[in-house]
Amino acid sequence: MAISATINKVLLNIADMDRHYYQSHELTAAQHPSETDFRFMVRIIAYALNANEELTFTKGLCVDDEPEIWQKSLTGDIELWIDFGQLDEKRIRKACGRSDQVIVYTYNSQKSDIWWNQINAKLARYKNLSVIHIEAEGVENMVKRNMSLQCNIEDGELLLSDEDHSYTVTISKH
Repeated sequence: MAISATINKVLLNIADMDRHYYQSHELTAAQHPSETDFRFMVRIIAYALNANEELTFTKGLCVDDEPEIWQKSLTGDIELWIDFGQLDEKRIRKACGRSDQVIVYTYNSQKSDIWWNQINAKLARYKNLSVIHIEAEGVENMVKRNMSLQCNIEDGELLLSDEDHSYTVTISKH
């Protein structure tokens, strides 16, 4: 019998001074059995960095044709495609062709630096691609089935907190 995903409820209060975005989001996010708590929190952080009313989680790791987070227009066009990790060049090219904007978030600095050095020249022509590294040590300690998180973003720095923890998350472009 296969292990099913863990369903997490997240109340995410965002104060993004950089984008002048101040909103609360009630999210239901599935955590795949193979997904670590750290990676799950990286997805929540990426959501906060790009939050708006149309941004949604997809089926994620279970579907090859979709990103893990996306924003679609009312006509069904993909406006924003968000994926994670050291992706295959073919997947990134496909995403850039299907979406107005593509963001790949990396989160393991040693592996992502090596990956990016090998792949960046091949992807330089894609002007709709951004690769962003998230350094978020300790955030995995925040994962619970029901979370209430406060996210403050200012000058490219993110502060993520709950009733027990507070972490500064560093965000940098590759």
